[in-house]
Amino acid sequence: QVQLVESGGGLVQAGGSLRLSCVASRNIFSGNSMGWYRQALGKQREWVAYISPGGITNYADFIKGRFTISRDNAKNTVYLQMNNLKPEDTAVYYCNQRFSPATWGRGAQVTVSS
Repeated sequence: QVQLVESGGGLVQAGGSLRLSCVASRNIFSGNSMGWYRQALGKQREWVAYISPGGITNYADFIKGRFTISRDNAKNTVYLQMNNLKPEDTAVYYCNQRFSPATWGRGAQVTVSS
């Protein structure tokens, strides 16, 4: 049972790029707005980006054009392309539904060194 499985995290230098992927169970993904969230050590989880079933996107202000969310409805997968990464982007990144979050997955650790 898939539920939510994030991948693609890693260690990268400031200014570098990573692409996160999240495979979701069909009942979670199909027809629902999906989002990426992140939680830094000692901080609350915060939203990063949302994408509607039709591809309309919203981004948190701190993204400032650096990240791009996308989805492949045939693969029940949502992506987060992260460019120009900064040390303050270091966090565990999660995906989930936007409006009715399911049980959270393990997330993908992103560490950005200065």
